[in-house]
Amino acid sequence: MAQTPIENINTDASSSAGSIVPEVKSGVGKLILISTIFILLFGYAITVYWSFEPEPVEIYNDKAWVNEAEGKRRITGYTVVNTLADVIEVLLEKPGGFLGNDIMPPSVFMDNMPAFEYGVLIQSRDLTRSLRNSFSRSQSQSSEQEDLKSAEPKMYLAHGTWMLPSPEGEYADAVKALRTYRDKLSNPNNPETQFYARADNLREYLGEVSTRLGSYSQKLSASVGQERINTDLAGDSSATQSTSSSSSLKVKTPWFEIDDIFYEARGASWALAQYLRAIEVDFAEVLEKKNAVASLRQIIRELEATQESIWSPMILNGGGFGFVANHSLVMASYISRANAGLIDLRELLSRG
Repeated sequence: MAQTPIENINTDASSSAGSIVPEVKSGVGKLILISTIFILLFGYAITVYWSFEPEPVEIYNDKAWVNEAEGKRRITGYTVVNTLADVIEVLLEKPGGFLGNDIMPPSVFMDNMPAFEYGVLIQSRDLTRSLRNSFSRSQSQSSEQEDLKSAEPKMYLAHGTWMLPSPEGEYADAVKALRTYRDKLSNPNNPETQFYARADNLREYLGEVSTRLGSYSQKLSASVGQERINTDLAGDSSATQSTSSSSSLKVKTPWFEIDDIFYEARGASWALAQYLRAIEVDFAEVLEKKNAVASLRQIIRELEATQESIWSPMILNGGGFGFVANHSLVMASYISRANAGLIDLRELLSRG
């Protein structure tokens, strides 16, 4: 039986629709695939840009000098406080801003820069605490400086907090308080606000720094695993501890933490090198009297060596004398030498 024209039209329409649907589906699939690839590449480019480590801040500042009747005089403490405020501000305003508490892509997938930020925060917290407890006080019974009393607790808000109050807001408030304290140092109408550049309080601060560097050196060295003798009670025959422990310890950093520890130590070294350069300015007379300027400069040089460019796409963890490099051991070498220099410097500062 011959098909009618209407039947022919229906048949042609059905076959035509069947051929169009796969083409439409194929076009949508390609669009989704291309869009996904573009988003991934764009996100990767952003993470690379946000991973660029910041440049050191400017240490020397013309405002650190004040004109007096007898001539220009450097304001003691201005350089240290200003450098501390500038470093914290760089942490907040670098590309991508502060990433340690981000929970959205692409920054949520980043761990190296947040680890770097945490290392900077550790050193900044230590210096802020020393400003409050030592540098701004003439003796243990003297009153606390109000701006530093406000700044220190704000620096201790957990860096991973993403709810209010935000770390960025608290750290920014700390910067404002530090700069208020800095400005008061140069104001003759605020004689109660002081910065005391003495050998004893510098030695106390460097003791905290030495403890930090020693910890980083141990964690970096443990990247390959070590059998260590337990020296916790060494040097004191009457010393005791809460619970017993083995005479030897097996120490090894988990492989997924190696790059985090490396970048945390790198960030801490980046910040500390700048703080010590500022200390060289404000404690110039103390260091010259103790003949310790060269020692401090060598420590700074060792810390600056930790900031050399990393040409490998990832942090390698080869054996000590293996075929593949071990970046953690190289970092530990520089930090250990810097720490040894700090120990010698503290000894120089303790001499009369």
